[in-house]
Amino acid sequence: MNQSAEVRGKIIIKTSIIGIITNVLLAGFKAVVGLLSHSIAIVLDAVNNLSDAMSSIITIIGAKLGSRRADKAHPLGHGRVEYISSMIVAAIVFYAGITSLIESIKKIINPETANYNFIDLLIIAVAIVVKLILGKYVKNQGEKANSGALIASGEDASFDAILSASVLASAIIFLISGISLEAYVGVVIAIVIIKASVEMIKDTLDDLIGHRTDAETSKRIKAILSEEPNVRGAYDLVLFDYGPNKTYGAVHLELPDFMTVDEVDILTRRVQTHVYKETGVILAGISVYSYNTKNELAAKMREEIQKIVLAHEWALQIHGFYLENKTIRFDVVLSFDVSQKDALNVLINEVKNLYPDYTVQILPDVDITD
Repeated sequence: MNQSAEVRGKIIIKTSIIGIITNVLLAGFKAVVGLLSHSIAIVLDAVNNLSDAMSSIITIIGAKLGSRRADKAHPLGHGRVEYISSMIVAAIVFYAGITSLIESIKKIINPETANYNFIDLLIIAVAIVVKLILGKYVKNQGEKANSGALIASGEDASFDAILSASVLASAIIFLISGISLEAYVGVVIAIVIIKASVEMIKDTLDDLIGHRTDAETSKRIKAILSEEPNVRGAYDLVLFDYGPNKTYGAVHLELPDFMTVDEVDILTRRVQTHVYKETGVILAGISVYSYNTKNELAAKMREEIQKIVLAHEWALQIHGFYLENKTIRFDVVLSFDVSQKDALNVLINEVKNLYPDYTVQILPDVDITD
């Protein structure tokens, strides 16, 4: 069951504030060390921490705007604002990565000798430990609050610790051998930052565009629905994401043809409540397929037709089969590898060849969820 929006908001804001304070302090210390020691790698590490602080500020703003109550213009709330804020965070990280790459390449072309001391190395080492702790904390809180922005920030902080470790290693190598690798380390840091930002952009775009529901969620919902004695199957489940912890859904239930409207009404209300309590998904629409219970021929025909249909690799499932007078109707789930028009022509012809005296009605369904 999902936590309240108020609790979720408090977790996001508290965690983000901790991240802001920590990253600003780290950025300040590293900037001073980098400038005094003439180390481009440490300066870029400081810039990276500063971009993390900015990201946390945007995360707070996104959480605040996204938690606003629904209104007439936005009846399903403002939750998707958080996805936009995640995109802005990704853009900031991408910009920081590009800037770092340019500066590092400049230092490779025009090298400047660094000048490290014990205090510099100690500050970098402490920063590594702090970033590791911060990364684990922020990611755990992000998972608790179901915040993609916080989870991304936590993972980014863990990456930062690794990058800071490479800066420390290059400084130690320079002190021991006199070989300066820091500009090259800066390039590596920049590439890792850019790669992380591109992945963040891709994930956020998927949320905005709409993506396949994870198999665990869809299977759990279908299992809950199928637990009902009269439900022979749950099909055509579609989930609509309107922000973190705000998912609406629609589904078809296959029910026996002897159920009355009031019985169906009681059933649908019951399963809506059960699904919401277990998964947090609001089933806003439940449609019904009817299956034959009074026609012995229907079961035999369904079995024969199913064999014909599923003999094709692109036909993934049939459901909603019903025989009424001289009409056969059912839905077929088609893969994305076949044209719906071509597939339906093939299937209708095959079924009509088997049962020439019947009218055949087949509706195509898309392979939306597992």
